[in-house]
Amino acid sequence: MDTDHKGFHPPIDTVKLLNFESVSSPLSDSHTIGEGELDRTLTLYDYELPKERIAQNPACPRDSSRLLVVDSPTHYTHRVFRDLPELLRPGDLLVLNNTRVIPARLYGHKLSGGLVEVLLLEERQNHIWLALVKPGRRLKPGARIFFEPPRGGQPRGRVSRLEWTARRRGHRDVGAVPCARPGNREGLSATVLEADEATGGRLLQFDLPDGVSLIQLLDSFGQVPLPPYITDSQADMEQYQTVYAQLPGAIAAPTAGLHFTPELLSQLQERGISSAFVTLHVGVGTFRPVDVEDITAHKMHEEWIDVKAETVEQISATQSQKGRIIAVGTTVVRALEEAAQSGQLQPFCGKTKLFIYPGYQWRVVEGLITNFHLPRSSLLMLVSALIGQQRLLELYQEAIASSYRFYSFGDAMLILPEARKI
Repeated sequence: MDTDHKGFHPPIDTVKLLNFESVSSPLSDSHTIGEGELDRTLTLYDYELPKERIAQNPACPRDSSRLLVVDSPTHYTHRVFRDLPELLRPGDLLVLNNTRVIPARLYGHKLSGGLVEVLLLEERQNHIWLALVKPGRRLKPGARIFFEPPRGGQPRGRVSRLEWTARRRGHRDVGAVPCARPGNREGLSATVLEADEATGGRLLQFDLPDGVSLIQLLDSFGQVPLPPYITDSQADMEQYQTVYAQLPGAIAAPTAGLHFTPELLSQLQERGISSAFVTLHVGVGTFRPVDVEDITAHKMHEEWIDVKAETVEQISATQSQKGRIIAVGTTVVRALEEAAQSGQLQPFCGKTKLFIYPGYQWRVVEGLITNFHLPRSSLLMLVSALIGQQRLLELYQEAIASSYRFYSFGDAMLILPEARKI
């Protein structure tokens, strides 16, 4: 998002963002809100971030990341994530998202030999997937795409932007991804069915043997897609999964959960701080940029969630004992609040397009653990709904001044219930 005008961001195209092209973050000074003005203007959600503050690798060990603790409307402290057991109370309940990131990025080619990049979003029907495809304009309905496993049959590492650019320009001797011959039986193929107006993507029909799902083949054919701002990482792909990831389906990690270790979860349990799980398969809804000045006009894309009866019971029991509900990540917030849209939390399995911004009436979530988010994003607006836009941007400025690490592999913020904006 390079721009010559400080504080102005041209809208990030959805396809560009979800194909993880390089996106920098020149952001504006913190805005203040005039008397009586609502926090619902897009330009209020800008801030300036030095490029070196974008984390390229995760903290090691995971729980050694820094933690900005917001414990009142006016006070905060600097801690380390492993301090979490002493920052919460016995009887509190942490709710975590157990989704697992799938190797959703595929590289292939057309019958003509032209290279194609595919980012799977979700399965719509049996073997039919919604995907972002590049170059999409050249892939009309009926076009065929052919994929092969990397050489040696092992999952490949992340393809660099330079390597991919070279391949697209015709230099197919660059890198390790072979150009499959059309119809190669060892490969994988798909047919473009139609365009999807909501995402700018394509519906792809994959040709699979009976009894085989695409998910089963992705470990061989795909790679885990890292976000666009992670351009120089040495991280193992398992470091982009939470230690409790179980159910495959996300195209990005619920990053607030990346800070947990098995040992930390055990320490929390020993202190009387329990854990419960929901599932939200992170998709285009989380990453689609807000590009309308009146943020209330923004439309979220649907994402699949599952809030089971067991989790509802755990939350109810915690509330009855005066314990607090602490969401680990914005995806957990959206899942729980969607499941309570009737006014009472209930088991829910289906799609959500809930968009939370200042003025939202909270039903379940009382506190939040979250990473530091991109400017002008729906995630910034969700956190602002909890503590206010001006307060949030002040905390971001403090984090920048204190050399916190930002975004997916970065540090975290703990917003305790007593810090919420009333």
